[in-house]
Amino acid sequence: MTAPPRAPYAADPSASRGRRHSEADSASRTPFARDRDRIIHSQAFRRLKEKTQVFVAHEGDHYRTRLTHSLEVAQIARSIAYALGLDADLAEAVALAHDLGHPPFGHAGEDELDEHMKPFGGFDHNVQTFRVVTELELRYPAFAGLNLTWETLEGVIKHNGPVLDKLGRPAWAPVAAFDAAYSLELGGWAGAEAQVAALADDIAYNNHDVDDGLGAGLFSLADIAGVPLIGPIIEGVRRDWPLIDDRMLRLEAVRRMIGAMVEDVVSETRRRAQGVDSAEAVRGLGKALVAFTPDMAEDLALLRNFLHERMYRHYRVNRTRSQARRLLAEMFALFMKEPAVLPPEWGARQAGLDEAGRARVICDYIAGMTDRYAIEEHRRLFQIEAWS
Repeated sequence: MTAPPRAPYAADPSASRGRRHSEADSASRTPFARDRDRIIHSQAFRRLKEKTQVFVAHEGDHYRTRLTHSLEVAQIARSIAYALGLDADLAEAVALAHDLGHPPFGHAGEDELDEHMKPFGGFDHNVQTFRVVTELELRYPAFAGLNLTWETLEGVIKHNGPVLDKLGRPAWAPVAAFDAAYSLELGGWAGAEAQVAALADDIAYNNHDVDDGLGAGLFSLADIAGVPLIGPIIEGVRRDWPLIDDRMLRLEAVRRMIGAMVEDVVSETRRRAQGVDSAEAVRGLGKALVAFTPDMAEDLALLRNFLHERMYRHYRVNRTRSQARRLLAEMFALFMKEPAVLPPEWGARQAGLDEAGRARVICDYIAGMTDRYAIEEHRRLFQIEAWS
């Protein structure tokens, strides 16, 4: 198969705006490929293996975690980028980084940390991801963070669109401070590769939540048969394979839905890209270049509504959310009241800080936990171990 020609609006790694801290170029990798590799080798990326999407990690080996989700997003992002003639390494780097700041227990963990951090600036997982790659990941003697390229950093923080209006929020103060020293042009759109990563995220989590929800028995194929997009696809699979079993039907339907959504993004983006002649032109369009068609966006909204009602608010998921929030609340309160019980390296980070600074250190510690580590740490803190 012949590779599509490079799009005129693709990012050019040889013309990257560089890194905040100057480094010699790699002899074997482009700057964007190097970014991808740094993200993969980071500690925060490894921790994603036991951070959850919807289910807690111990509930089953086949449900998505943040790590498997990130890999699936990266694969979809590379496919779309390739079809559009974009830089696939840059799209993949942004896709792999996009969930690094998520705390344990999915959105329940984020909500609980935000509640406790409200007096101290709040918590936002997008900001936390940015802080992971710019300051919290400590792997290099010359700088904090991963020292990613300008293009990857702008994609990490504004892949969903301009964020200038968010800089006044207390939780976004670290981003505002970074931007004041090293501008990421937060009032504009990110490049096309970052926009591809954002749409790949939508494609991955909607499809895979359908797969996981059906696999967990939270809803049935009959329940979802009337939902736009997935319903007609299920009907088509049954026509093609009249004797197919439910498991294979589920898998084939999800595969076809991913394909349909990818094709939709590619066709709509090509239509919008007529006359767009550079990566800078993408940033100055004033709207997204990479997008679903209106019909697909409408169908996807209805699918999300179904998942919200039948999966994300299912009583079994609600019970897990309740347990997770109570667990994190108890740990946060204890660490604030008794900082001496923090691990020494985290206790040392609190030295000389005021209450807000101490709270942020505790928040960073908890946000970095996996589901399993959070459960075990809570047990160590609140249960007296039996004498051996």
